Amino acid sequence: MSNGNNDVVMIDLDRPRQLRFGHKALKQLVALTGMNIDDLDTSKLDLGEIEKFLYCGLLSDAKSNGELLRLEDMEDLLDQAPSFSHIVEKMTEAFNVSFGSFGEQVPEGNSQELAVKPAAVSGTGKKV
Repeated sequence: MSNGNNDVVMIDLDRPRQLRFGHKALKQLVALTGMNIDDLDTSKLDLGEIEKFLYCGLLSDAKSNGELLRLEDMEDLLDQAPSFSHIVEKMTEAFNVSFGSFGEQVPEGNSQELAVKPAAVSGTGKKV
């Protein structure tokens, strides 16, 4: 889970790192993978693509910590995660934060929720 701030996803690698897919990370990810923004799907990735996704998502954290992160460092960095499922879970969580539940369909048309009836107001609303 995230650490209390809804838009921050932490991943445990060599240290806790912030995983974030902001505009710059997504732009670099599209350039690095050759995918377009509509093709970015965390459920259909090979291991090399996972490295690229996480590399782009970790660049902001590395920069704010004065580190130089290189794509070729990702194998060793990801080997320090507690499990592969941790890597996939955090990557998916960060994407969901970035895209607002990426891939989830929002129904079109009017909402089917019941409207809340306003509380009754007594009196005329004027001072006497």
